[in-house]
Formats: sequence, C-alpha cells, structure tokens
Amino acid sequence: MMGPAIGFETERLGLRQWRASDLAPFAALNADPGVMEFFPHPLSREESDAMADLCSRFLETHRWGVWALERKDTGEFIGFAGLNIPATPHPFQPCVEVGWRLDAAHWGRGFATEAARAALSVAFDRLELTEIVSFAAPTNVRSLRVMERLGLRESGHFLHADRPDGTPFREQVLYRLRREDWKG
Repeated sequence: MMGPAIGFETERLGLRQWRASDLAPFAALNADPGVMEFFPHPLSREESDAMADLCSRFLETHRWGVWALERKDTGEFIGFAGLNIPATPHPFQPCVEVGWRLDAAHWGRGFATEAARAALSVAFDRLELTEIVSFAAPTNVRSLRVMERLGLRESGHFLHADRPDGTPFREQVLYRLRREDWKG
C-alpha cells in the first residue's frame, strides 16, 4: 500500500501514506458506535479496509488526499485527516472537502484541528485551491467547533443524499473557507 504520497509532519502528528498495520486499528475506530455516531452505521472490517485502500490509492495517484494520522510521541495510528473529493453528489459541487476521523481515546486534545490545519495548508499553499468545504450534522458540535477553529464559516444547510430520510444526521451544515481568508 506504500506509494509516492505527500507525507509531512506537524508539531505532534505525522500525516502519511496508509500502511497494512493501520488496518486493524482503523477497523476498530470505524466499528466504534461513538466515533460513527453521525454516520449511517459503524463500518464492518471489509468496509473499513476498502475505505483505507481507497484513501491509499487516491494518495498514490494525486499525492494528496486523506492521510493516516500517527502520533509522533508514540508512533500510534490514531485516525485520518485530509482532503477529499466527495463521491456523493452535493448541491455545492465541484468541491474539495477537509475532514477527519479520530479514535475516541484521542478526542479533546486538538489533534483533529492540528491535522486539518496542516491539510488546509496543503490545499491552499501547495495545491493553490480557491476554496475548501466541510460539513457535518448540526448536532455534531465537536466537528462544527473544529471547523470554526480552522476559520471555516457556516454557509447554509443541505440534505445529504447518502443519509437515510428521518435520521437526525441527514441534514448537514455546510462550512466554507476561501483561499484569501486562510490565515495559515
């Protein structure tokens, strides 16, 4: 699964290509109902492995994407963060989104914000993208706060086509950040 993907570090994290050793902890993270609270369902091992493979292949092809996150102090895989082109059609496409998913044991330490800020730097400083979006359910307060800390601003609501009708997470809040507003 190794490839020529852009890899880099922040103060506390390595953002890197996916490894075979990431698959088991990634599957555990994706099977955690708390981590997956705002998604249709926790992922099976097969679904989780397929997602990691997709992320790895995208990185190999584009040299940017969704990176595996590793704590520099422990070497521990803790989740992912990065840039993605949504596969689901949304009313604001085409777009590139910034996103993250961390093991619950690593929440509340600023890792998501640190990693997403680094991904935004790649988006605006290296790739010279003009805008980045992010979105979450209105009740996903933790993710909405990360978006706000990153400088993204609320830009309306939409219904996520891949979320079932009648679920509290079908409605999504859209956030945007334009390159000229990026503070780095």
